[in-house]
Amino acid sequence: MLRVSKVRFDFERLPDREDKRILLRAIERSVKAMPLLVALRITRLSPSRFHSWCRAEVGCDLDDQPSCPRTVPTRLTPDEVGEMKEMVESSDHRHMSLRALALHAQRIGKVFVSPSTWYVLARKAGWRRLRNRVYPAKPKVGIRASAPTELLPLDVTIIRLLDGTRTYLHAVIDNYSRRILAWALEDRLGSGATCRVLHEAARQIGANSRYPIVVTDSGSENVNREVDDLLERVDWRRVLAQVEVTFSNSMVEAFWRSLKHSWIYLHSLDTAAALRRLVEFYVTAHNEMMPHSAFDGQTPDEMYFGTGGEVAINLAIARQTAREERIKANRATRCGVCPGEGDPRSLQLQRPRSRMS
Repeated sequence: MLRVSKVRFDFERLPDREDKRILLRAIERSVKAMPLLVALRITRLSPSRFHSWCRAEVGCDLDDQPSCPRTVPTRLTPDEVGEMKEMVESSDHRHMSLRALALHAQRIGKVFVSPSTWYVLARKAGWRRLRNRVYPAKPKVGIRASAPTELLPLDVTIIRLLDGTRTYLHAVIDNYSRRILAWALEDRLGSGATCRVLHEAARQIGANSRYPIVVTDSGSENVNREVDDLLERVDWRRVLAQVEVTFSNSMVEAFWRSLKHSWIYLHSLDTAAALRRLVEFYVTAHNEMMPHSAFDGQTPDEMYFGTGGEVAINLAIARQTAREERIKANRATRCGVCPGEGDPRSLQLQRPRSRMS
């Protein structure tokens, strides 16, 4: 009858469980008169699929197993999973990574499982490692100034040209506004470039400053007699990052990272003159054009000179206006499928839905 009706089961899915039971009962009754392979050949059902249905129908009597272990004999045993969980959550092995812990378990002869399996089980089962930090973490917010020219981080970075020549870029940044006050590109490391950038920063700040504090590291280009004399003449004070204060000089280091990876390394650094033009362009764009996320859209120049007080309010109004215009434009758009204004379907779509729906 199946051959005459041309019914095939090798390329068809039977998602209904009751249909599978009917077919299994029919095969069970037919094996009394013919071999099982002949019955499977008539129904076009493969032996692997038939036995898989039988195992799923019988199920497994083990409470801690989602399915019978006989179906996947290479799966981990409950004892192995228990050993892995105990080692992961134990305080004796909290200093080891999961990869090292997997190899250590093999060395001591407990569990012979690959590190990837440890990662999968720890993530799926939600095993937590006992790693309570006691040592105080680093502050997420560094040192911050309350007014312009109050804190002036100073640092130097090394940039290599294509021929291997080293160039040293010095810069002074205002902590409050993130504005680059002065910078200098030199071919050697020394106190001369530090004095030049400090002198240029002092010329821009003028005499109306609140006794600026220069934050530097303890490098020889920053701690020497020439720099000390210059700071004494302009009546500035110097503190050493992570020596005299607990904070680092991270603000100017963040500027180095943005300068290099967002602009400098995208060009061919053939000569020092080309590098100088690239630095000059980026510093100008950083101060005058690039809004900072910490200032709600204001540029460092606007924060430094106090001319961007209305920027955040204007941007908020512009975003709301753009949203209203976007909604209006989308609602005015029509196609052949969308109902018109007089179409009853439009009234049905605009009718508010009840809570039961």
